[in-house]
Amino acid sequence: MRTHVAVLGFIFLVAGCDSGIAPSSPARGPGVQAAQSAGGGPFAFATFELGAAPGTVCPGPAGCTNGAAEPQIRADATGTFYVSSELGLSAGTLAWKSTDGGLHYTALESPNQISQAAGGIAPGGGDTDVGVAPLANTTGLHNVYVASLSLADVTVSTSKDGGSTWSKNVLSASVPGDDREWIAADQATKVCISYHDIATFNIDVNCSFDAGATFTQLGTAIDPAHAFLLEENSTGNLTIDPNSHVVYQVFSGIANAAEAVIPTNFHAVWIAVSRDGGVTFTDNTVYVNPDPSVSYGHQFINASVDQAGTVYVVYNDNHNHFYSFSTNSGLTWTGPIQINQPPSATAIMPWSVACAPGELDVVWYGTSFFDGSAPDNYPASAAWYVFFAQNRNAATAGSRFTQVAATPIVHFGGVCEGGISCTGNRDLFDDFGIAVAPTTGFASITYSDDQPGNDGQDDHTAIATQTGGPKICGP
Repeated sequence: MRTHVAVLGFIFLVAGCDSGIAPSSPARGPGVQAAQSAGGGPFAFATFELGAAPGTVCPGPAGCTNGAAEPQIRADATGTFYVSSELGLSAGTLAWKSTDGGLHYTALESPNQISQAAGGIAPGGGDTDVGVAPLANTTGLHNVYVASLSLADVTVSTSKDGGSTWSKNVLSASVPGDDREWIAADQATKVCISYHDIATFNIDVNCSFDAGATFTQLGTAIDPAHAFLLEENSTGNLTIDPNSHVVYQVFSGIANAAEAVIPTNFHAVWIAVSRDGGVTFTDNTVYVNPDPSVSYGHQFINASVDQAGTVYVVYNDNHNHFYSFSTNSGLTWTGPIQINQPPSATAIMPWSVACAPGELDVVWYGTSFFDGSAPDNYPASAAWYVFFAQNRNAATAGSRFTQVAATPIVHFGGVCEGGISCTGNRDLFDDFGIAVAPTTGFASITYSDDQPGNDGQDDHTAIATQTGGPKICGP
């Protein structure tokens, strides 16, 4: 269990500015296109820390502190945001919801904690992810799902009443002994999880048709023709197109069978596509960098789908972020196209959300520092922010991104990306998320923050909600 001393809550208005300078990209491989920058950067964000005690509303007069990290966020069709964040293995998760477009968040009962009292234990609690059903249930609400990891299995907690109460399935994975689970919902009561099973390092996909009570369908994302990717892959998220019901699982890995014999970096980006609801998958190449020294095996490759069915995959080489897109359900791809630009000379841990056709928001942790070394070795002077970039014509190569810093400084110094094997600073952990309310078109970002900077003690989950500027998805 992790122990933290959280800092006082805060609220800022942050207006970003765009340098308008075309990004330099010495690490780009052949065929990489530099995304152009739209000048101005007319965005504003309100940022604040969340509270841990159930019922606490933040920002507020008191109680807006927490000791959680590595959060995720989704929005349902009504514009309600749901956030989950982990307390650690066997320590449970925290959760929040916002019904006013992300301007205030209310702490919910823990989705998977047996006891809210100090010292309470919980099934799961690691590597949290959250999903919301695209269609309403029989009571008119959208089911909310929180997945977390116990290593022995995957816990899925389900709320059918907007987060007021939760039911738990602590044995959601058909294959026990698991790592890094993801969750995605479809229709009113279907929900799927993906995870690495430790025995084979396959990417297993389990689906439930009764809102997480039982997971009766098992598929494998790595198909027989690409068995060389077993033990040679790094997983990304699971996502489902709510219109076509196509299931997508992204991951990085080696490029071919020969590389399974001679150790090679994960310089290939892959997507597993299921057109039968997760029963069977076919693996397609998104991009292979011809330089085998490049690695996209960093936390985490991310996929999102817009309302026209265009699929966007975002990935990074520990220096720059790129995306590729497909307009034919993952069969062929355009890209890579670079996203980040100065002042984000280093960009790590991308997450994206797509909405109306061609509209894409991307977030990451970024710093102006870059010296060619791994971020784990960056000096204490390296200041990290949450960056936000928007493209409202992302399904067109050469289209424009507008980039801003959405937060104050969230971290100084090195960032270790080795998961539990880290020996350096891991205050930013492994991922964070963004969602967009379809009712407003504004984004809400949840992220880890370790300021004022007491190493390993001040980690907390915070929110940056867009309050001004161009929208995607909304009216």
